Amino acid sequence: MDYSTLKDFPQGFLWGGSSSAYQCEGAWDEDGKSPSVSDTAAIPEGTTDFKVAIDHYHRYKEDIALMAEMGFNEFRFSIAWPRIIPSGDGEVNEVAVKHYHDVIDECHKYGIEPVVTLYHFDLPQCLQDRYGGWADRKCIDAFLKYCKVCFAEYGKKVKYFLTINEQNMMVLYQGHRDYKDEKTIWQANHHMLLAQSLAMQECHKMCDAKIGPAPNITAIYPATSSPEDNLAAMDFDQLRNRLFLDPACFGTYPEALMRWFTDRGVAPVVEEGDMEILKNGHPDFIAFNYYGAGCVKYVSKEDGEKAIAEAKEKKDFMTGLMTYPGLCMAVNNPLQESTSYGMGIDPVGLRITLRQLWERYHLPLIITENGCGVPDTLEDGKVHDDYRIDYLRRHIEACREAINDGVDLFGYSPWSAFDLISTHQGITKRYGFIYVDRDEFDLKDMKRIKKDSFYWYQKVCKSNGADLD
Repeated sequence: MDYSTLKDFPQGFLWGGSSSAYQCEGAWDEDGKSPSVSDTAAIPEGTTDFKVAIDHYHRYKEDIALMAEMGFNEFRFSIAWPRIIPSGDGEVNEVAVKHYHDVIDECHKYGIEPVVTLYHFDLPQCLQDRYGGWADRKCIDAFLKYCKVCFAEYGKKVKYFLTINEQNMMVLYQGHRDYKDEKTIWQANHHMLLAQSLAMQECHKMCDAKIGPAPNITAIYPATSSPEDNLAAMDFDQLRNRLFLDPACFGTYPEALMRWFTDRGVAPVVEEGDMEILKNGHPDFIAFNYYGAGCVKYVSKEDGEKAIAEAKEKKDFMTGLMTYPGLCMAVNNPLQESTSYGMGIDPVGLRITLRQLWERYHLPLIITENGCGVPDTLEDGKVHDDYRIDYLRRHIEACREAINDGVDLFGYSPWSAFDLISTHQGITKRYGFIYVDRDEFDLKDMKRIKKDSFYWYQKVCKSNGADLD
């Protein structure tokens, strides 16, 4: 195709950045907030915890003003469930309710559209202690009660709600931390899907806002052109992507995947009425996070089990999690660039992912995470992050190409608006346009410093994507 005369981004396109409550707010036990599962999780050695983070809870006005200066017309952030309902399913914390009113009002003050994530990795720890969290159907009712509070309080101010951030990452990775057997993992996933569907239905009843899921989605490449590897890529696409979007959008589970679950005795229990709940969800759009395409090869049952055993001996956590005996095994793609942390750099893969999502679901799309997380160096009070500018420029170009392919993309909200605490690499792994002056264990003054990418993205926002130089 000839893209020498690409059309511009549509008018009203949302340009902004993303964050999550537990990674930026701090104030982890202030104003009535209870601990979340992220607050209590084991912290990787050598990295900070989330207790102070970047103190966005107290400095949100300063941070939003900087985003406005950058030209944002959108800010994606999450509300902390354990702030709003510290007991998980009981009394509402009015101090927390007011805080998020203040944050939303501050966004509107500058013409910034708040895109609100209802659940971003921060289940109240008390629910995990009480009955295993999402493993129990009672968690569905608790989540729905929390969502109703958010819809009642903020539904007239917020146009876009996101249900659950990266449910697939929670299930595929964190599920092995929280639950001892695989069947419980898929059961917890089923409960989350039901809770999401009920939340979408309730949103449509209670307010005029639009709502959609927010998984981490990526195109899956076969490692070779062999038929077995191509089939493995299809299977992994069902496990990694479609398992989390087909129920939300179609009210169905991927057939081949459910057969695989059933044959292995790990399929979730689907009670009478559950599929009807899923069919009535009707998302208005799909939000998704993208950090590079996946690559898999076929692996036999015997070889897969051997690979998992070897990974356990070497304490190679990720290889073990990404191997499914008799189905597929994730491998590094030698043709894909990567960051210093091994994160993929694949803008063409983003265009492919956008097209695949649009062609399968035909729902409007918004990118809610995409970014370059690397250690930044502060030199003479400045951060020269040309590598981040190059990364984002190439991915924004891919977005424009996808729009010209016919994809209905209405927003780009990279991770992250400002530096925050990475789940696995602490503050050292930085994504933001705004540098926060703190180290892993030295809080310093947490001064906000504009990186070179700040000024570059300012041009992008103000030109509606036309100026990428």
